[in-house]
Formats: sequence, structure tokens, C-alpha cells
Amino acid sequence: MSGMSGDGPDRTAGWGWFLAWLFVGACAGIGLAAILTVGAAFVVLAVVAAVLLLRKGPRRAVLGAVSGLALPLFYLAYLNRGGPGEVCRAVTGGQSCTEEYTPVPFLVAGALLLTAGLVMHAMTGRRGRSTAPVPRP
Repeated sequence: MSGMSGDGPDRTAGWGWFLAWLFVGACAGIGLAAILTVGAAFVVLAVVAAVLLLRKGPRRAVLGAVSGLALPLFYLAYLNRGGPGEVCRAVTGGQSCTEEYTPVPFLVAGALLLTAGLVMHAMTGRRGRSTAPVPRP
């Protein structure tokens, strides 16, 4: 019955490729954010993975990279969860204070990127299944 409901192997495989591209996008986002330190290694890793995925996977799964860019933004929102302003934490022998940003812009941008990638991937998959080829005379 799985063939009738549209949950066949093609649909599942499409989401697997999407997740692979999601990790490529996350790696590229982290690489660009940390370009002055370890970022170059992440960018090279993302490029190598992208080349491999482009050779083997479906082209529509590239939209996963858009959603992958959301993961570094979510991490930045998490790091700034105490902000905005000066946030002090207890450490051995005293306290440590840092200036933090408000996490809301990072959270909103991440949610928009994640949602956009997911929706576009779902729409392209649905469009590919719903349009039947027109026979030519």
C-alpha cells in the first residue's frame, strides 16, 4: 500500500538527500562565520561534500543547504540566550561577565531559513509528482 500513498522509496530518498545538503549548508555557514579561525577548513569540507552530492543526488535537494544555513544562526541565538546586555556567570574564584546580543534576530532569521528550505523542497517534490508528462503527437 505504500505505493498508493506516495510514501515510496523515491520520496524517502529525496528527504535523505535534503538532510545531506542541510549538513553541507550548516558546514558552509559555520565556515563563513568563523572564516578567520577554523572557517577555511569548514568551507573546504562543504565544497567537497557539495561536489560529491551534485554528482550523485537529485538537484532539487540542494534546497537543503538553505535550511542548513539556519543551524549556525540557531547556535548564535543559543550563545546569546542571556542577552541583550552584560551577562555575568559564576566561575571558580569569582565571576565572568560578557556582553551579549539579543537572540531574537538570530532565532527569527534561522526559523525563516529553515522554513523556506523545507517548504521549497516539499513544493518541488509535490510539483514533480503532480505534473504528468504531456504526450507529443
